[in-house]
Amino acid sequence: MDLERCETPDTSFPEAIVVVVSGEPEPIGGQPTTVPPAAGQPPAGTRLKSAARIAAFDVVGPLIAYALLRKAGLSAVTALILSGALPAIGVTTSAMGRRRLDIIGAVVLAGIVVGAVLGLVSHNARLVLLEGSVPTAVFGLACLGSLRAPKPLLFGFAHEFAGPDSARGREMTRLWQFAGYQRAYRVVTAVWGAGYLVEAGVRVAIVENTSTGTALLASRVLPYVSAAILAGWTAAYARYQWRKA
Repeated sequence: MDLERCETPDTSFPEAIVVVVSGEPEPIGGQPTTVPPAAGQPPAGTRLKSAARIAAFDVVGPLIAYALLRKAGLSAVTALILSGALPAIGVTTSAMGRRRLDIIGAVVLAGIVVGAVLGLVSHNARLVLLEGSVPTAVFGLACLGSLRAPKPLLFGFAHEFAGPDSARGREMTRLWQFAGYQRAYRVVTAVWGAGYLVEAGVRVAIVENTSTGTALLASRVLPYVSAAILAGWTAAYARYQWRKA
């Protein structure tokens, strides 16, 4: 079993959010063997470029923009809406580079637009900040709901990322016949679903109980902290499964 990361262009679902539990195994005794979790990691240059994009569009950029706009005398709502343009630009440029907008990117863009509209109508900064909790909660619920489907949501994301007609995509399709392979994907999908529901709840609590500046900082940083924790757990789970094989 190996851990791969899929770059996802949005602000609530950071890079490395989609966990791919797969490998290049050969069946032994009716079950696939596994490969070490380190296999298939992206090149260092790609990771550096991805980190720079995150800093510019998703974390540092919006925080600096908000601070500068507030210093210029704009209201909290206006500053939040304008600084939110940077994550939207990040989603758009990433989609243009891939020549397609995936479902997560579409949900995030919709959340930004809805938050901006609510802010303009209500003049309530908290409503603008709460928009990030919506796609996070939707993703968590979708993960948990997909456990009753023939294939869990993260398998679908991983399969789409690999390419159904690619060698890896075909291998994933073949491996789905094995109960252990199915169980691994369902366990990871369940944990990520629960994790993102917890994150959504924490984000709401922070927005409701702290200042606008603190809530904005948390909304920019918390998704990456959450993803790092979940990715760390998934890597440990992958190593455990690998040792069992």
